[in-house]
Amino acid sequence: MMLSFKDVSASIGIIPILRGLDVEIPQSQTVAMIGRNGAGKTTFLRTIMGFTRTTGEIRFDGKRIDTLHPPKRPGLGIGYAPEDRRLFSAFTVEENILLPAQAAGLDQAETQKRLDRAYEILPELREMAGRPGGQVSGGQGKMVALARALMLGRKLVLLDEPFQGLAPALAQRYSEALRALRDSDRSVTLIITESNPALLRGFADRTLVIERGEIAEGAPQTEGESA
Repeated sequence: MMLSFKDVSASIGIIPILRGLDVEIPQSQTVAMIGRNGAGKTTFLRTIMGFTRTTGEIRFDGKRIDTLHPPKRPGLGIGYAPEDRRLFSAFTVEENILLPAQAAGLDQAETQKRLDRAYEILPELREMAGRPGGQVSGGQGKMVALARALMLGRKLVLLDEPFQGLAPALAQRYSEALRALRDSDRSVTLIITESNPALLRGFADRTLVIERGEIAEGAPQTEGESA
């Protein structure tokens, strides 16, 4: 099992958000996590990354990680693109993408290999590589955040509300990039949070619905539907 939660509860400060979750996500699945604003979607991803107060047991790739210091979790092969993208405006697009690899201490050859992979999935970013991060649009910033997540996300990629605020053309382009990622490496597990289930219909292998910090299996995807 790639990722499992066993009786996991999580709080932000003193406020409980997730409540006794038992969830198992196998390798290679693309999971849509659907829920209204405030339902706990972002907290679920942040709990995987170690950014919440947590009880219960979380295992990733067979190893327990709920006791692992948060800065060490990305090095296990987890990439995370938060909703707010968090680009450094004074850094170039490429420098923003490279930050996780540098923080993880990857050597030059491995770093270049992963950067080339990100550019294969998002070729438009190669053309923008030298542009300051502060000069990209919101939609372009989402693409940069995805590429940055791919630098460490060899096994699991977490995307928080990636379609929020995107114009239809950019949303379509983002969908194409996700399909290219999935097609390029079927072993990667994707967890994508979204408020609007229609945006991921036909793309996700599985839908989880979260409400008031509790998760239930969603309706199965219908064959022939497209995102």
